[in-house]
Amino acid sequence: MDHVSVLALHDRDLREGARPDGPGSRVERVGGVVRQVADAQGWNGVLWSDLDETDADAAIAEQIAYFTALGRDFEWKLYGHDLPTDLGQRLSAAGFTPEPQETLMIGEVAALTLDAQLPDGIRLLPATDRAGIDLVADVHEKAFGTDSSRLRARLLAQLAAEPDTVVAVVALAGDEPVSAARMELVPGTRFAGLWGGGTVEAWRGRGIYRALIAHRARIAADRGYRYLQVDASDQSRPILERLGFSPLTTTTPYVYEP
Repeated sequence: MDHVSVLALHDRDLREGARPDGPGSRVERVGGVVRQVADAQGWNGVLWSDLDETDADAAIAEQIAYFTALGRDFEWKLYGHDLPTDLGQRLSAAGFTPEPQETLMIGEVAALTLDAQLPDGIRLLPATDRAGIDLVADVHEKAFGTDSSRLRARLLAQLAAEPDTVVAVVALAGDEPVSAARMELVPGTRFAGLWGGGTVEAWRGRGIYRALIAHRARIAADRGYRYLQVDASDQSRPILERLGFSPLTTTTPYVYEP
């Protein structure tokens, strides 16, 4: 896999040429910025920018004014190769708070190792209705310690309006949900994204996370997607590398709260 060309393709298809990530969202291109605007339950933020030292501060101020007028928190999704090189410092100076840095990892589906199996006693349940999404959201809260109301609302809306763009799955030990994950399929591109993979603490280290990656990768391959992309934490990066994913750059969410 040619890292430079794949990263450029990622930027073109998923950032500069982004599509709304769910019903009720829209993508707007304003000057050197591409942003998504959604309701309070959706993701609001800047996906891509083409800025330099002469116009970055003005563009930052414009986005703050725009989303503040809407009463929305929003995120500026900064990648390690974005310009100007001090964009992160400029965002911090403007009042944004950086969240933990992650690694953008991409794998070519045909080259990935997809033989990971679920441990004994674990079964997968596709989450295709409200009951299934409730299980995904419950696992998310237990695994990450965060509120899952936005995730629940977004997944239900996607399944109702655009079911071909999302795959959600829960791992069960008996009837107990112990891990969950989803995959976002981007129509018209060669990319699918792996998101939200989490396992409750008592069940970590048994290979469930790895098996969920392989499960979603096989679905992506069956649907004709060439690449899988992940924003990987330090904990998941080694697992993804063993499966054949490559680190291409970093990504850091900068969050602004009006």
